[in-house]
Amino acid sequence: MNRLFTKFFLFGWLLLATGLVGLAQGADQLSVVRSAIASGSSRDLARYLAPSVEVGFDGDKQSYNATQTELVMKNFFAKNPPSSFDIIHQGASGEGILYATCHYVGRNGNYQVFIKLKPKQPSPTIDTIDFTKE
Repeated sequence: MNRLFTKFFLFGWLLLATGLVGLAQGADQLSVVRSAIASGSSRDLARYLAPSVEVGFDGDKQSYNATQTELVMKNFFAKNPPSSFDIIHQGASGEGILYATCHYVGRNGNYQVFIKLKPKQPSPTIDTIDFTKE
């Protein structure tokens, strides 16, 4: 009985440690995405894009490939350079999909931003980025 308890205990700790490492990697990924957007760098942001990305501005959503997404974001940053960008809330679904609700302050106004990253090896990639003017 004692051996069985020890095995379950060790297995539980292993699962917990694996989950914490995954959450830490996700937080790191969101941190670099935050930095790219805060600096207005579409080139840095492009490193974290999925092959197909849903991009939205005020409810108008379109799917673009990664290259097109980089150009769309470059145009957005040129017209509305960031003065600040902060993550307000972040989390993960049971399937490992990371998400963040953010606040973007630019030259032409403030935006609420929703970012969704899908799990991919070796690191998550941006699947959705949606800007809604406040």
